[in-house]
Amino acid sequence: MTAQQRARAPFPAALAGARASWWFLLGGLPILLAGVWLRPAGQQAVYVLLDAASITAVLLGIRAHRPVRKLPWQLLAAGLACGAVSDLAWGIAFLVDMPPTGVSIIDAVYYAMYLLLAAALASLAARGRGSALVGMAEAGIVGCTAAVLAWVFLVDPVVEGWTGTNIGYGALAYPMLDLILLTMAVRLAVTAGAITHAHRIVLLAIGTLMVADIGYFVWYGSGGSWSGSAVSVACWMLFNLLCGAAALHPSIASGNGATAIGRYWRSPRRMTALYAVVVLIGPAVTAYSVWLDHGRGAFAAADVILPLGATAVTAVLLVVRLSHTSTLVNRRAADLQAALTDQAAMQEQMTHLAMHDALTGLPNRLYLDRLIQTAVDEGRPGCLLIVDLDGFQHVNDSFGHPIGDALLYEVAGRLREEVAGAAKLARLGGDEFALLLHDGDELMAEAQAQAVLTTLRHPVEVRGHRLHVTASIGLRNLAGAADSTEVLSDADLALYAAKAAGKDRVVAYDVTLRERQLQRIDVVDRLRTAIGTEAIVVHYQPIVSLSSGQFTAVEALVRWVPPGQAPIGPDDFIPAAEDSGLIVPLGEQVLRQACRDAAAWYHEYGTKLTVNVSPRQLAEPDFASRVRRALGDAGLPASALILEITEGVLVAAGAQAEQCIAHLGDLRRAGVQVAVDDFGTGYSSLAYLRDLPIDILKIDRSFMPDAATGDAVQQVALVRTIVDLAHTLRLTAVAEGVETDEQTAVLRTLGCDKGQGFHYGRPASADRTAAVLAGALSAPAQH
Repeated sequence: MTAQQRARAPFPAALAGARASWWFLLGGLPILLAGVWLRPAGQQAVYVLLDAASITAVLLGIRAHRPVRKLPWQLLAAGLACGAVSDLAWGIAFLVDMPPTGVSIIDAVYYAMYLLLAAALASLAARGRGSALVGMAEAGIVGCTAAVLAWVFLVDPVVEGWTGTNIGYGALAYPMLDLILLTMAVRLAVTAGAITHAHRIVLLAIGTLMVADIGYFVWYGSGGSWSGSAVSVACWMLFNLLCGAAALHPSIASGNGATAIGRYWRSPRRMTALYAVVVLIGPAVTAYSVWLDHGRGAFAAADVILPLGATAVTAVLLVVRLSHTSTLVNRRAADLQAALTDQAAMQEQMTHLAMHDALTGLPNRLYLDRLIQTAVDEGRPGCLLIVDLDGFQHVNDSFGHPIGDALLYEVAGRLREEVAGAAKLARLGGDEFALLLHDGDELMAEAQAQAVLTTLRHPVEVRGHRLHVTASIGLRNLAGAADSTEVLSDADLALYAAKAAGKDRVVAYDVTLRERQLQRIDVVDRLRTAIGTEAIVVHYQPIVSLSSGQFTAVEALVRWVPPGQAPIGPDDFIPAAEDSGLIVPLGEQVLRQACRDAAAWYHEYGTKLTVNVSPRQLAEPDFASRVRRALGDAGLPASALILEITEGVLVAAGAQAEQCIAHLGDLRRAGVQVAVDDFGTGYSSLAYLRDLPIDILKIDRSFMPDAATGDAVQQVALVRTIVDLAHTLRLTAVAEGVETDEQTAVLRTLGCDKGQGFHYGRPASADRTAAVLAGALSAPAQH
């Protein structure tokens, strides 16, 4: 019994468990044993006592355990009450010495008990309309079969010698009523689903009652007394005890210990065997009865009509049962077909979802991978194009992801129109798409790629925003590929090369890309080991005032000198450091070393230090504090430091652009100056000059006038424009890449403030730079 049930039950805990049931049964057994040996009047008293005890037990069980369905147990109590009334009436009749001499009203009350018991069993078995029909049919089959057997082997032999007394036929009524109980008991067993301990005890009680009634019928029919044999008396008393014990068992409410005993007979093989036996019993028993009567020479029509009639009813019930089974099978088959149809549709839908992109509806990477693998396996010609949008992250950061998603949807639509069945289009994820071209060579694929680039260059209208995007494309011919993984990997390498080459272009894969990729991986691995060691050194290049010719600052430039190997140029490892994220620890090492070297130069000569900063460094949450810590550890004032950034820092920083500006603003307020490196290339825009907290513009070396190129006039005009812009914004202009006296003279004429280049000195080690600053040498030695 659950804690909730115990809380609800207003009875002692002794009734909570199964012990009360068994104590009731064991406590009544001594009374039963004593009652068996009493005279009829005493036996009637014991009957009444046990009747009262069993009725009380049933009512207490209902109250204590509170079954969900009380009606079966209430009907059981009512049936027991009818038995108690009849037993009391028999006792009174004995006391006044007026026992009934035939079928009386007392027997009618007994018969009512059987009908109420049958109703209780029917109520216990009630589960549903379909289950009830099956249970009634199966119970009827068993009942009719039992009736045939009872008639031939029990009733007919006994009543054959009767003279027709009322008491005899009254005794016959009890086995007939037992057939009803047997029918209901079978129905309970086959339709109740789960048989509890309480159900088992009830079924045992019904079986005990049937044994008592059949024994009494045989006893009385054989000339015994009306009070019955000791076996019948004991079974009648035990029936009352078992009914009370069943109601006191807690399983009437909780269902503990339930087992589906009917399931044993539900297998097709056992059901077929059972039905075959049942169908054959009637004719076989009828034939046996006729054979016996023929041998005795006393043939009676009832010996044939009654068994055959019961057999006919059995056949009808079998038809009903099999019809229901057929209907159930058809319904389940229809349900199964519907379920399979739904499952197939769901499977198809799930497969579609697994193979397609939710945003654009295009096939996804998994779908494309299978197509490529099939084409490679079959040796079909074709090419793969991987299309990646340039600057898409900037769109997301500037306008939000909804606008970015809408842009991707529009791009997917344009690509659909462009390929128009000539290629299989897919979205690989993010802003990356793929086109798989069948039956075409590399020239056709390049032509298709150029057409895609042209299409995507047109502005895209998205929710009131006019967006301009371009794309980079990597191309891989399927010929010679081992599998789809190789094709996709090689196309990604070609795409990476297109990005590195300036974007908005197509690059076809060749083996040199793979070689460069492997070299890049090797560089990254070696660089990871070198960072933090003496293999990373800092060289310095002077920055000169064009008006005085004096050194005003030095720019720190990182160099990588592996022990025992040739130095590795910055162009060979800086891009790899950027891509791998190693630029952050590398940049911090350069910053800290440069601050230590420059501290003495600044305090002695007033020379400032310029250090390049990567967008990845600026995006670090604690970048400003790292710079302040490096300055403090080196003893270099903030006013002595200049941080160089590129024009594209805001684009490269993406979502961290505001954080980058905040870092620069924080450091600038502390006295650090900010310079824009390589101005005039990349993302040149007045908006960047407005948004970034800067002090210096460094003019890119590509603008330096060169008479040998024949465009010196245009170069001078461009430099003049940039210098004038810088002065208008109250910024210092520094020219990079100065290599000749002529260029110096032009820059001085244009009013440029400072210059930097090989003309003033090549990058040199800290010792050589210190010597130059001390005036020991005329210029730093070449590296």
